[in-house]
Order: sequence, then C-alpha cells, then structure tokens
Amino acid sequence: MSINFSGIANQTFFGKVLRLPLKLIPPKMVMPILQGKLRGKRWIVGSGQHGAWLGSYEYEKQLLFQQMIQEGNVVYDLGSHSGFYTILASVLVGNHGKVVAFEPHPRNLGYLREHLQLNNAQNVTVIDAAVSDKSGFIQFDGSGFTGHISSNHGDLQVKTVSLDELIETNQIPPPDFMKIDIEGAEASALQGAKSMLSRVHPTILLATHGSEVHENCCQFLESLGYILKPIYGENIQNSDEILAYFVN
Repeated sequence: MSINFSGIANQTFFGKVLRLPLKLIPPKMVMPILQGKLRGKRWIVGSGQHGAWLGSYEYEKQLLFQQMIQEGNVVYDLGSHSGFYTILASVLVGNHGKVVAFEPHPRNLGYLREHLQLNNAQNVTVIDAAVSDKSGFIQFDGSGFTGHISSNHGDLQVKTVSLDELIETNQIPPPDFMKIDIEGAEASALQGAKSMLSRVHPTILLATHGSEVHENCCQFLESLGYILKPIYGENIQNSDEILAYFVN
C-alpha cells in the first residue's frame, strides 16, 4: 500500500520532522523510487520535488493517471518537466505503446533525458518544444519549475509546435491520452490540436492556470463534445485540474 508522504503538510510538527533528513540528500544523487508503479525506477533528487522519488508526487492525480492509461496506448505528456509522468506512462503503455514528451526548457530537458536513460525507457520520443496553436518560436520566461510562454518578454527563446501539424505530417501518431500542464498555455495548445481532438477524442488530464484560461479551455472542450469532470473540488469552476473525456 502506497503512503502519501506529499500529503503531510510541512507546517505540522510531523511534517517538519519528516522533511529534515531530505535536506541532507545531495541534489545530484540518484535514488530508487520507493513505491507505486515506478517502484525501483531511478530518479535524480534535485530534478524536482522529493515526492517524486518518494513515490507520492501529486498522489491523487498520479493514481487517476494510472487508471486512465492502458497497455499499448499512445500518450502525450505536454509539460513533461523532469519526466515523472513520462516515465510513469512509459511503464503503463508497455513495449507496444508509445509516449511523446514535450518540454521546452533546457534544464528540464537535461533531467528528462537523463531519467529516460537511467530507466531504459525506449518507448519515449522527446520533442524539445512548447506546444501552442502554431509552429514557430516564442519567448519563454521563468525557471525550469514554473517556466511559461511569454508573448511580451522572457530570457529564453523556445520552439513552438502545433499538435495538428505534427500529426498531419506523420511526425507523431495521434494520442489515446494526453496530460497537459503547461503553465497557462493550455488554451493555445488545445486550439492547435482542434482537428485531432474533433476526430480522435483522446482522454485529457488537464491542469489550467488562471481563471480566464480555465474558462476558455472548458468552453472549447465542451464545444467539441467533451464531458468535463473536476479532479479536485465539487465542480468544474472550483477545480483547476480537469478530466475531459468523450462518450460515443
């Protein structure tokens, strides 16, 4: 049985005591993931939150992710970061499935590729670009953890891709499942996949950032016939994590 270490608040006495030893672990150290579907897989401590190698990163969302993906599926991970969900999807889809990971930030890409190599994940294709409504280049602002597309400023220029263009040119197969967590660019990414979403209807695990983006994403998906379910909270309006699925 898995333990949700990440759910123990760090403001509590127990939470503070639990986290004290974690500060002593060198960031470059490679640790085995302790529990869950990724138990025994290898993870670089400083690449993200300690919850990743503890196996409790985004605990409830991680469990839902596992329930949605089947062996042989094609999975897109938009906003792969250091690759936790990418590695998890790689395990879940098996040798006959495929994972396409999208990540534009050089820091994250370095860790992502290291994790793929450490865990011999040969069913993963990495696309070093941000997903948007069209292909091109755009400014990117922020650190590796919270980096986001910025139309006005940014200390980094990154490549952008449209999912429809990649699929129509046979660069990647259409997905059965998509995880989208791209720090506010969710609506643009969905617009750039409108043709595919209208035809293929992949299930989508979507994190939105900001009320306007949230509303635009919900309206767009519903216009295509998707049913939306909140992951947290009682309704769609109060949840920035959404499961979007299609019923024939």
